[in-house]
Amino acid sequence: MTIKDIASVNKALVREFLAHPSPVIELIEAQTHDPFCVLVGTILSSRTKDACTAGAVKRLMEASSTGKVAPSDLERLSEEEIASLIYPVGFYRDKARHLKELPRVLQEQFGGKLPNTVEELCLLPGVGRKTANLTVAVGFSLPAICVDVHVHRICNRLGLVKTSKPVETEMALRKILPVKYWKNWNTYLVSFGQTRCGPVRPKCEGCPISIYCPSKRCEKKAEKRGRA
Repeated sequence: MTIKDIASVNKALVREFLAHPSPVIELIEAQTHDPFCVLVGTILSSRTKDACTAGAVKRLMEASSTGKVAPSDLERLSEEEIASLIYPVGFYRDKARHLKELPRVLQEQFGGKLPNTVEELCLLPGVGRKTANLTVAVGFSLPAICVDVHVHRICNRLGLVKTSKPVETEMALRKILPVKYWKNWNTYLVSFGQTRCGPVRPKCEGCPISIYCPSKRCEKKAEKRGRA
């Protein structure tokens, strides 16, 4: 895949995305229209299956007086109560500690208002660049490139970038990916990574972007050599 293929690949990814359920963070945004809920969901989703994340967010919402997860709810709940509500998400004790600290840091740093920039969000407990970028893109609907394991793997597999770490992939994509694709690139590639282009045994047969994928072309060449 080259830079000139981005538009065609994006169109194919959109069609593939529409044929499957949306990733959990997009569902949280659609349900709440609340950037803070998106932030909380994104913190919980790290190294956690979507179904598990959805369950944890649902229990937090049920424990809230507003039907959403608000800073005041996290302030009211004890760290132990938060841990019990979000279990069994990955690293649930660490995440419970971060969520408990979140209202205080948000008030001290930003007067209680959730910021909408990656750099400012990274000042909050439990928030790294991936979480910050996804909150900006999905929660605030602003241009941001969130790179998780799916985006990192697929962009390298396609040959669009050659990087060894997700943060390197983010910086590389910032240089070559048109801004109009930034907000949804993670959404489409996460869905694609979960349903087709997994880390082991990707479903190459019938893949809508196989013509752009070097690994697929190499596979075809190997098959031809085997038949020769």
